[in-house]
Amino acid sequence: MTTAMGAALRRIQFGNALAAFGNGFTAPFLFVYASQVRGLGNGTAGAVLAVFAVVALLVLPFTGRVLDVRGPLPVAYTGSAMGMVGALGFGISESAPSVLVSSALMGAGVAVLQPALATMIVSCSTRVTRSRAFATQFFLNNLGLGVGGLLGGLMVDEHRPATFTLLFVIEAAMFVVLGVVLATVRLPQSGGANADGEREAAAARGAAGAWSVLLRDRSMVLLCVLGFVLFFACYGQFESGLSAYAVEVTRISTSTLGVALAANTAVIVLTQYVVLRLVEKRRRSRVVALVGGIWAVAWVAAGASGLVHGAQAVATGLLITTYALFGVGETMLSPTVAPLVADLAPRRLVGQYNSAFALMKQLALAVGPAVGGLMAAVGAYGAYIVMLVGCSLGVSLLALWLGRRLTPVQDRPHRSVVVAGSGDAPAPGSGADVDVPAEALTGERAAVAAV
Repeated sequence: MTTAMGAALRRIQFGNALAAFGNGFTAPFLFVYASQVRGLGNGTAGAVLAVFAVVALLVLPFTGRVLDVRGPLPVAYTGSAMGMVGALGFGISESAPSVLVSSALMGAGVAVLQPALATMIVSCSTRVTRSRAFATQFFLNNLGLGVGGLLGGLMVDEHRPATFTLLFVIEAAMFVVLGVVLATVRLPQSGGANADGEREAAAARGAAGAWSVLLRDRSMVLLCVLGFVLFFACYGQFESGLSAYAVEVTRISTSTLGVALAANTAVIVLTQYVVLRLVEKRRRSRVVALVGGIWAVAWVAAGASGLVHGAQAVATGLLITTYALFGVGETMLSPTVAPLVADLAPRRLVGQYNSAFALMKQLALAVGPAVGGLMAAVGAYGAYIVMLVGCSLGVSLLALWLGRRLTPVQDRPHRSVVVAGSGDAPAPGSGADVDVPAEALTGERAAVAAV
């Protein structure tokens, strides 16, 4: 990785952290703001969250083609602009239509930013540095969200709408700053003189052709299914079924639930780089399989917390352990899954692959709360725990199945690069000769520390 690539990557990460900070300011308070502060009722507040999710599902299928034809920077600028307008709209909205329009704009902006930033990170990294780059992005996202949520909670007062308006103005400012920072980024030109020809060819093929290529890639399809189950079994339950189980069955207070969520964030922030050093040279498929096992234990601990009667301290400890174990699994996934998406993608379809995976993630985040909330509403908590333990074990099986389809350079890129650097030829079709230029290999170890 060259010095210019490292400098560009650091700017991308800085802008991403600021955007996460702004999002943390407002995301936890959207429901309360629409329902109570603006007096629009719970129905409108629920619609705000639904629109935010549905719009993301609508725009992501088309985002990949634009990324591959126009490049990630224009898409990132568009996402930042929509996010800024949506945030400002939230701050001044007093009616249901304006709140819903603002939610749609901000949801679309945040949705397209995800694959755009991921594609930019891919452009500024190689197979060796990619795991650390995505781990850093995940770490900064969680740190920004956590700090933003903490400061936002200290600033807001539901009896003073102006305090909420200030939060949305700050979030809008963070979107602007993200756009300004990205304007200083100079992405490396992959493919040299052929880059323009590749983009014209991509434009000619169109979205249908890109999706056709992706759907014929069985490894990518399997990874998308795996991604759906991963996000369904973890993130999709945080604010629905698991929260309801904690309050209704484990019988902890909402303040203690906040402590459990804080434990999840603390584990991620404190252990991300320790975990990274342990897993970045391991087989990716086996790391993901281990995550499934850890999360199965986490769900068993959650189920046990509802069975411990007369020992509330033990029950509370088990539930906090559940959230902490989820955090451990998340730190293992961040340097593993997103880089694997990039390494599976043909160079001309990196944006398409990133968008497709983001679409599966968003779909899981929409379906997960719906299923968890419905099972909580009917009191099917036992079946709920069994379902999530099964999903976690399914993650392990899917990951091992995927590992049998991956090439050595896709499943264990660090070892493959070492072999290539020692003079052996890369495996045919592995892509190592494309993503790891010869002149970058000698300085790769030093460049890792700069990410």
